[in-house]
Amino acid sequence: MTTTGEDHVPARGGPWWWARRRGAALDAALAAVSALECAVEGVPFARDAGIPVAAGVVFGLLAGSVLLVRRQWPIAVVLVAIAITPAQMGSLMAIVGLYTLAASELPRRIIGALAGMSLLGTLIVMFVRLKQDMARGDLDLGDWFVPFASITASLGLTAPPVLLGMYVGARRRLMESLRERADSLERELQLLAERAEERAEWARSEERTRIAREMHDVVAHRVSLMVVHAAALQAVARKDPEKAVRNAALVGDMGRQALTELREMLGVLRSGGSERRERAVSAAPLAAVGAAAAAAASRAAAEEGGPCLAELEELVGQSAAAGMAVDLSVEGEPRSCAAEVEQTAFRVVQEALTNVHKHAAGAKTRVRLAYRASEIAMQVENGPPPEGSSASSARLPSGGNGLVGMKERVTALGGVFVSGPTEAGGFRVSAVIPES
Repeated sequence: MTTTGEDHVPARGGPWWWARRRGAALDAALAAVSALECAVEGVPFARDAGIPVAAGVVFGLLAGSVLLVRRQWPIAVVLVAIAITPAQMGSLMAIVGLYTLAASELPRRIIGALAGMSLLGTLIVMFVRLKQDMARGDLDLGDWFVPFASITASLGLTAPPVLLGMYVGARRRLMESLRERADSLERELQLLAERAEERAEWARSEERTRIAREMHDVVAHRVSLMVVHAAALQAVARKDPEKAVRNAALVGDMGRQALTELREMLGVLRSGGSERRERAVSAAPLAAVGAAAAAAASRAAAEEGGPCLAELEELVGQSAAAGMAVDLSVEGEPRSCAAEVEQTAFRVVQEALTNVHKHAAGAKTRVRLAYRASEIAMQVENGPPPEGSSASSARLPSGGNGLVGMKERVTALGGVFVSGPTEAGGFRVSAVIPES
C-alpha cells in the first residue's frame, strides 16, 4: 500500500480554527510580539497626536494583537496593518499579514488589490517621513534620495512577503493536487486488483468445471461400458464360456483405454501447472497468470491427446460390442476441423451413447453426423427400450450432469444444443457446431 494524501491530513487537535496546537502557539507568539512592537511604537504616536501615552500603548496592544486571527481572517489583518501605517506602527503585522494573505486561497485580484494598497500606504508614509527628516535637517541628501528610498523601502516591505506567500500557496496546492492524484491512482489500482482477482476466480472456476467435464466424459463412458460388459459376463459365464472370455477381454481393453485417457489428461494438467509456476516465478501478475494458465490448460487439453471425429466409428463399435443396436451414418465429405470442434462433437456423441447405456439399455440407436458448409451437425436418437429390459439392471449411477456438460461444451463454441424425448418414447440429442 502506498502512502497517500489521506495519511497526511492533520487531525484537528487545536483550538477554534487551528488544525494543530503548534499553529495556535505560533500565531499567539507572533501576535504577542506584534502587540509589543505596536505598544512601543504607540508611545511616540501618542506624543505626536497629543493624546495620553497610556492610550497610545493600549491602542498599539489592541492593534498588534489582531495578528492572532491571521489564518481565519487574513484580509482583516492586512486592512488593520494598512490603517495603522500612518501611525508608523505594525511593520511585523503588515509583513506577516501580507504573507498569509498571498498564501491563502483567496482570488488573486483581492490579493493584488490589498498588496497594492499596502505598497501605496507604505510608500506615502516613507515619503512623508523622509521629507520631514530632511526639513528638520536630520538628513542632508539630494532630492533624488527621498523618492528612491521611499520606493525601495515600500517594495522591500511589501514584495518579499507577497512573493513568498504566493510561492508557498502554490506549492501547497501542488502538493494537495499530487496527493489527491495519488489517492485516485490508489483507488484505481485497488479496483483493478479486485477485478483481476474476480477474473482469476472466474478462470479458476471455469478450469474446475472444464476438468470435471473432461473427467466425466473420460470415465463415464468407459466405465459404463465396463459395467455393461461385466453384467453380461456374469450372465453368460456358465452358459457360454467363450463369450464370457470375449467379454472379459473387452472389459480389460476398456479399462486400459480409460486409464490411458486419464493419464493423458493428468499429464496435460501437470504440464499446465508447471507452466503456471514458471510464469509466477518470472514476476507476472498473479491474476493475469491465473487467467492465462487456465486458458492455456484449456487449449492444451483440446490440442493434446483429445479425441477426434475419425475415432467416432470405433466409439460406435464399442457400444455395439456391448450389445447396443447402434447405426452410424455420415453425410457430406469428411474433413478435418479445429481440434476443439472435433473434440466437442466426439464428446457429445460419446455422452449421448453413455446415457443410452444408462437409461435405455437395449434400445435401437441411430448416430448421424453431417458435414455442412461451415458447421458440423450431429444427432443421437434412441428408441424406447425393449420390453422386459431394464436400464437399471446394470445399476449404473447417474449424476444428472451429462446433458448440462454437453450443452456447456457446444454453447462455448457458439453452437446450438437441443435434447428431449421423442414422440416414439425414446430420446434425442442434437447439436450444431460452427467450424470457426
